[in-house]
Amino acid sequence: MKKLLLSVAALAAFAASAHAEKVTLQLKWVTQAQFAGYYVAQEKGFYKAAGLDVTIKPGGPDIAPEQVIAGGGADVIVDWMPSALASREKGNKLVNIAQPFAKSGLMLTCRKETGITKPEDFKGKTLGVWFFGNEYPFLSWMSHLKMPTTGGKDGVTVLKQGFNVDPLLQKQADCISTMTYNEYHQVLEAGVKPEDLVVFKYEDQGVATLEDGLYVEEDKLKDPAFVATMAKFVKASEMGWAEARKDPKGAVAAVLKNDASGSQTEQHQTTMVEEVNKLTEGSDGTLDVAAADRTVATLLGGGSDPVITKKPEGAWTDVVTKAAAALK
Repeated sequence: MKKLLLSVAALAAFAASAHAEKVTLQLKWVTQAQFAGYYVAQEKGFYKAAGLDVTIKPGGPDIAPEQVIAGGGADVIVDWMPSALASREKGNKLVNIAQPFAKSGLMLTCRKETGITKPEDFKGKTLGVWFFGNEYPFLSWMSHLKMPTTGGKDGVTVLKQGFNVDPLLQKQADCISTMTYNEYHQVLEAGVKPEDLVVFKYEDQGVATLEDGLYVEEDKLKDPAFVATMAKFVKASEMGWAEARKDPKGAVAAVLKNDASGSQTEQHQTTMVEEVNKLTEGSDGTLDVAAADRTVATLLGGGSDPVITKKPEGAWTDVVTKAAAALK
């Protein structure tokens, strides 16, 4: 009888999984608390309860989410709006369907000993900048400051920065790009004291662009069934983000459980989830169109080689978040 009951339970589980709608999410970067909401939604069973079978694929330095979705390797991706809009202008019609991150975490972190106290002090300095689409907020900022990025006493020298903080620690750069939830704390963990640093948040400089939105291919949105699936995915994901804010410790545990590389530490991920929660707080996934318009304006004003050359049309929609809000 016991074996029979187990068989019945196994068949029921198989039937449930067979009818679950499969969704593949491609992350922008490696497994870390930047994506805690999705891992929490998975661990807490929010996706399963919504009838979804979600696969979360971590990213990395050699993985471009825009290329993954274009090649059919994902249904939805996490991306920064500059990258998504650049890809859209090149023909990959990505559409923002939700915006879990309400604020930007991008900063420029400088060594205080350089004498930098305000943006005007960047003149003659070397600044570390991430590329691959992440440089455009910086270029726009320098354009607003009328500061050339070709070096010289009246301009700045741009150091193409890898995804680490070595240029600052080794004094190869006066300032480097950091995120509030990650690289800034890597600098502190390396032994640098906060009072020995000067930070400039892009949000405070008026040149912040939207980060970590959810994007799908435009043609897929013509299918009502796909929209319904994405609505369930967004709803469950937002439940995950809400739970991450409610229980940061549990969120860290979910992230570490899914870190196949084993490279993440509990201490750093705890700090990260606390900082990321500040960026998702107050968001229900609905895109702030005014913030999107500011992002576009920033990208169009990004110097002589802007990431986009014209204002995009149809680059975001609220059809999914509205459907998500209507779900019980």
